[in-house]
Amino acid sequence: QVQLVQSGGGSVQAGESLRLSCAASRSIYNINVAAWYRQAPGKQRELVASITSGGRTDYADSVKGRFTISRDTTVNTLYLQMNNLKPEDTGLYSCNVVYDVYDYWGQGTQVTVSA
Repeated sequence: QVQLVQSGGGSVQAGESLRLSCAASRSIYNINVAAWYRQAPGKQRELVASITSGGRTDYADSVKGRFTISRDTTVNTLYLQMNNLKPEDTGLYSCNVVYDVYDYWGQGTQVTVSA
């Protein structure tokens, strides 16, 4: 079993930045993939960004150039740096880590961006 504990998030104005963190209870060095998802009210959950064990990153078109996913294996933590936030970035953000065939989720953290 793996616990993922998220921190960060909150309420900001458009154009501001936030950083989300996702601390794992075990090493993230050998993960298959780690990702951040978000779900806006009334909408389906969407993939925001992902990073593979080899460090390859991928982003939703809506966040390219503004968000950066990264990981620090020394502290077993996944990050999502969000710059130039827009109101449409508002939602519940959750981290997800896949080990072998098992995937684990963080508790979710709310990000609210006002115009």
